[in-house]
Amino acid sequence: MPGFLWRGVFAAAGLWIATYFLRGLWFDTPATLVIAGLTLGLVNAFLRPILVILTLPATIVTLGLFLLVLNGAMVALVGHFLHGMHVGSFSTAILAALIVSVVSFIGQELFRR
Repeated sequence: MPGFLWRGVFAAAGLWIATYFLRGLWFDTPATLVIAGLTLGLVNAFLRPILVILTLPATIVTLGLFLLVLNGAMVALVGHFLHGMHVGSFSTAILAALIVSVVSFIGQELFRR
């Protein structure tokens, strides 16, 4: 399976776990959760690297903490365009991105080739 599909699967798992911890994040249907995970995987694979380069000065000044804001922006972006995914606030998006990042890291380490 291509790498971006694995990213989508791990992102969907992370979003699913995040819904249990965050009140401001919910999905209307399980299908929306899967679509959100795959969409977040695609956004992180294609759009995020461009934004990381463009925001490099802010990332350097904040010693890398700005990447949390950038990851939260990716979750908020997917939530904005995907009907059925609801993100209550930007702080919820940042916390969801943190949970998705941890789950994705663990998943990629477990299924490393």
